[in-house]
Amino acid sequence: MKTKKQLRMQRSESSLAKPVAPEDLRVGRFVALLDEIFGYPSYLWTCDSELQPREEPVRIQWPASEGGRPLKIEAICLPFVFVSTVDREHDVLDVRGCRFVQLSETYATTVWKTLRAKSGKRKKN
Repeated sequence: MKTKKQLRMQRSESSLAKPVAPEDLRVGRFVALLDEIFGYPSYLWTCDSELQPREEPVRIQWPASEGGRPLKIEAICLPFVFVSTVDREHDVLDVRGCRFVQLSETYATTVWKTLRAKSGKRKKN
């Protein structure tokens, strides 16, 4: 069991979110969305390029709007991942349209508990 001092020191250390492949996702782990990937028909682009065939979609990677918010994995059936959010909601994500990062346990639990407490207070008012 860690002492309060050890826990405080651990919280003050920075950690690195690590990209995780879909096949390495596990139930119970905390992840976050890093990027969302959108596909658009190539004929929508104004430039006429022979680099991209007209029938293939153009894939654009964009930083996730909720990047850094912990998501807890509840179930996996690739390519789909069922997650719970801090706001006590659930969502199904398609791994073909997003990139996940594995969060450190310290970061994830700190953010999860803090935001969950805030969302609980908001719902009571």
